Amino acid sequence: MNSGRSKWLASGVAGVCLLGVVATGAVAAHVAGVTEAQAQAAAARLQCQGPAGAVDTDTAQLAQQVSTLVSGSGDVQVPGLPAPKEQLPNAKIIVATGIQLGISARGQVVALATALQESALRNLDHGDRDSVGLFQQRPSMGWGTREQLMDPVYASKKFYNALQSVNGWESMPVTAAAQKVQKSGLPDAYAKYEQLATALQNAIAPTLGATITSPTGTVTNPYGLRCGTQPDGSQYGTIEAGKLPDGYQIPATAKPAAQAAIQWALQQLGTPYQWGGSCTDPHGDDPSGRCDCSSLMQRAYGVAGIQITRTTYTQIHDGRAAPANATSLQPGDLVFTEGSASRPEHVAMAIGDGLLVHAPRPGRVVEVAKVATHGDILVVRRIA
Repeated sequence: MNSGRSKWLASGVAGVCLLGVVATGAVAAHVAGVTEAQAQAAAARLQCQGPAGAVDTDTAQLAQQVSTLVSGSGDVQVPGLPAPKEQLPNAKIIVATGIQLGISARGQVVALATALQESALRNLDHGDRDSVGLFQQRPSMGWGTREQLMDPVYASKKFYNALQSVNGWESMPVTAAAQKVQKSGLPDAYAKYEQLATALQNAIAPTLGATITSPTGTVTNPYGLRCGTQPDGSQYGTIEAGKLPDGYQIPATAKPAAQAAIQWALQQLGTPYQWGGSCTDPHGDDPSGRCDCSSLMQRAYGVAGIQITRTTYTQIHDGRAAPANATSLQPGDLVFTEGSASRPEHVAMAIGDGLLVHAPRPGRVVEVAKVATHGDILVVRRIA
């Protein structure tokens, strides 16, 4: 990116001229994509009050605080943003550069979480050894010259280019994707900033034109959400057994452990069901290593660092109780059906957008199903 274009983009995010740019051409196609639709759905849920809201209180409060700070409509203190006049312009440049490059909302969250950890969103002229800038990139490691790396637009572009070169980054936990790029001595450090990074992306992107609008120019809710309702999966049409429906992405608003559990469970799609299987080698030739419904849940959360019990009869006591209805499901929730509430016969994991992942029964494979057609919900347990 030449210096003239860098200066144009940097000045654009400080004012309003970027709005017309990001709303046209290829960028408009990107911001009208599935990930932005999911961000809009999450934003709609944040406006809902009462127990039917799909986002926990801490997440909703943080999102509201960041939104107020970004819009300039109030003077609030947000943990992690002690110097918003210095930090927010840098956050906007990171998001705007991502939009310009066609990077998904999740990729923007990875970049923001990385910059929060590396520099606290400050364009530092110093760091460990020769590290400088928002992402603490090192000239000696080939990232660019010191002058280039002190340009937030250039630094952001270099980060995104490196992220896109990581195979499978979009399905990784945020902290894992960041670590693949940064190769930090503290590989898990980025996780603690995921919630704040998500709130920043959700608040900043709409100010840069990254919203879905109707022909009249009003913001629309892509799934027709009203308070107390959520998608039921019907928007995806027919879902082929063992396949991930087109357009689905793990919600960026999900908690890190839930994201990791969902990611691992989805990696087992298409593997055969095995009653009593340990789920330790779902893709292997030995049936005993394949998954049944409850071992899929146990193994997915085990990989995410949370230990739960083995059977549906005991898993109904793991985690904490959540409302047993479709409108209150959060990504990562264990959803019990069939049998009775005291002895449920089946368990699935909510993955957001009205979808579940589960191992159904003998003769079937691990698959994604719709909440709308999954049967009566008996119990819901919130693990993450």
